[in-house]
Amino acid sequence: MPNPIVDPLVEVVDSNANSPLVHIDSSLEGIEVVTLNRPDRKNAFNAELIAALHEAFETLRGAEGVRVVLIRGAGDTFCAGADLEWMRDAAGYTESENREDAFEMAKMLKALWDLPALTVAMIHGGAFGGGAGLAAACDVALATRDAKFSFSEVRLGLIAATISPYVVAAVGPRTARTLFATGRVFDAAYAERVGLITEAADDFDALGAAAERIIDQTMACGPQAVAESKRLVSDVVGRHIDRALMEETARRIARVRVSPEGQEGVRAFLERRKPGWAQQG
Repeated sequence: MPNPIVDPLVEVVDSNANSPLVHIDSSLEGIEVVTLNRPDRKNAFNAELIAALHEAFETLRGAEGVRVVLIRGAGDTFCAGADLEWMRDAAGYTESENREDAFEMAKMLKALWDLPALTVAMIHGGAFGGGAGLAAACDVALATRDAKFSFSEVRLGLIAATISPYVVAAVGPRTARTLFATGRVFDAAYAERVGLITEAADDFDALGAAAERIIDQTMACGPQAVAESKRLVSDVVGRHIDRALMEETARRIARVRVSPEGQEGVRAFLERRKPGWAQQG
């Protein structure tokens, strides 16, 4: 059976009139591979693709046994940002209609951000505008060294609004200001240096190997602990370290310690065996 993680990205999903805009591969236990499937448009966003991604993320959020979600693009580019025809249509919308249209993108990104499973973007070719924002909304972002990035909205007289919370969280306010205000194109080495991506890989094979390493690390961890850890970061970031926060974090670890997963993890460690969630494979 083909491995959806390491096979060349250009061959994952065939492009034809009957292909879904978002393809989900569930052939590996606990792993979901979500592929943006508009290769003829370099996986650029339009209303239909955004809706399909939102539906995919909401479905995966409620699915049992999902521990890692990989996000990738069919064809030669991860995601080129906004589709030109979609932008042309939006130019004729009223402000109210534009607000509703943009909010669909915001909801899709929040659905991705809220997934309890670890999310991993696999970037090749390029990630521009909303495509780079999609990567920033993932827990981990991997990219081939030849990938290019840009927040080019300002060159069109626009701003990177709906993706901004995730990009600022990834790279920090000063770097975000520079990238948003200049629209500069940058490479994977710079993206890694500022925190937009987690790791740069030499080629497709190395990208797949990096993803498999992340998967192996995650599958050794408690699924609920992964989800709780993601929520923990979101809830404590930017907060003043006062008694209220100290008590809240103490309550969280106490609750996890007495949970079935926490009890199993500690017992497995003391008994020098793998915990139940790490037995598979």
